[in-house]
Parts: sequence; C-alpha cells; structure tokens
Amino acid sequence: MITLTYQFKLKLTRQQIEKVEHTLEICRRVYNFALSERKHWLNSRKSPANACSIISEYIVPADAPYPNYFHQAKSLTAAKQSNEDLRSVNAQLLQQTL
Repeated sequence: MITLTYQFKLKLTRQQIEKVEHTLEICRRVYNFALSERKHWLNSRKSPANACSIISEYIVPADAPYPNYFHQAKSLTAAKQSNEDLRSVNAQLLQQTL
C-alpha cells in the first residue's frame, strides 16, 4: 500500500500576515501569563514560612486554589470582557493555548 503525502504552501497577503502574527502574539501572551500564574502558585507553596526570598516574588494568598485549566479558562472568559486584544482572537483558540 502506498501512502501519499501532500505539502501545502500558503501565499498570504500582507493583511493576512498581519492578522496571523497578531493572533500568534496574543496566544503567546496568554500562554506565558497562564504559565507564570502556575509557577507563582507553586513557588509560593515551596518557600519556607520563616524566611523571605531575596528575589521579589508575587505573593499568592494561602487559600487560593491551584490555577488549573478550568480555573484559567474561566478567568480568561472574564478577561475577554475588558481586554480588546483578547476579544479580537477566537475564544476556542485562546482556550487551546492554555
């Protein structure tokens, strides 16, 4: 049996290139923010209570739940209401970025 493969090359216009780059930039920002939120939560749980860190850290409240996918997807929905850049990108694409 022979398996055929295809390669496609997109030839985008200048306007399409700008739209794709804008979408990728917003997805990158959402991913980095979600990752930093998870890292801050983990770092706040592993430092000893009787010592302060030399580097500045974002202090997460002790009763804050772990920012898992569902928590971050819910906060992303709320953030879309106030942020124009997030509204310009497809919601499913942003949720897959998480």
